[in-house]
Amino acid sequence: MTFKLGILEVGRPPENLSKTFGDYPSMFETLLKDQGGDWHYMSYPVVDGQLPQNVHDCDGWLITGSKHGVYDDLEWIDRLKTFLKNAYDEHVPIVGICFGHQILAEALGGKAEKSNKGWGCGVFTYYVLENPNWVPEGLTSFSIEAYHQDQVTKLPEDGEVIASSDFCEFAAIDYKGRALTLQGHPEFNKDYSVALFKERRGDTLPEDIADHAIASSEAPMQIGEVAHMIVNFIQQAAVKEKQEGH
Repeated sequence: MTFKLGILEVGRPPENLSKTFGDYPSMFETLLKDQGGDWHYMSYPVVDGQLPQNVHDCDGWLITGSKHGVYDDLEWIDRLKTFLKNAYDEHVPIVGICFGHQILAEALGGKAEKSNKGWGCGVFTYYVLENPNWVPEGLTSFSIEAYHQDQVTKLPEDGEVIASSDFCEFAAIDYKGRALTLQGHPEFNKDYSVALFKERRGDTLPEDIADHAIASSEAPMQIGEVAHMIVNFIQQAAVKEKQEGH
């Protein structure tokens, strides 16, 4: 039986960019399929208030990035926190990216808020602190795009930091092999990132921040390695879930 990954869409690219680059669920599907995630992908427009009916509707869940903050007073955000807490308690594998990283931390008792460090935009390098067996062998650091002001500031009890940087202390978190979250954006390739930063330059992004982010996008990235890590994690978490009878 084919594994079914549900993508919880909590944000969308600017409309003019989505015509060229697609939406976030399609970016993740391309990213993960390239690294062996030959699964059935389903998308749920949570940002429109549409959540899955049951945490077992899919075999695993991935939460995308969003322009919203986890602290925004929106009904779907509270409902999503409850959904994720229930999915985690049921041992359904979860992956969270950027907003997804932050909201899972909140759902499990941590804290995410606007950081006093300001914007983190462009290519950032994160250093691997722990090496669960789903982390590619020999991977000591990875560089991917980032685009955020908010950060996880309090680690949930079940969370273990597996990658960090000076700018972002809790950059990647492992939750007992049941959930994996990342602050950075492995689904953002160079072309999309540059287009996005240009689109937001002088609007939501200060010009100097956008210019730095665009320049940094020339740096080498480990998109494939991070995608491989996510695929490994999901596969191992799914096996573990079946063995434990959840």
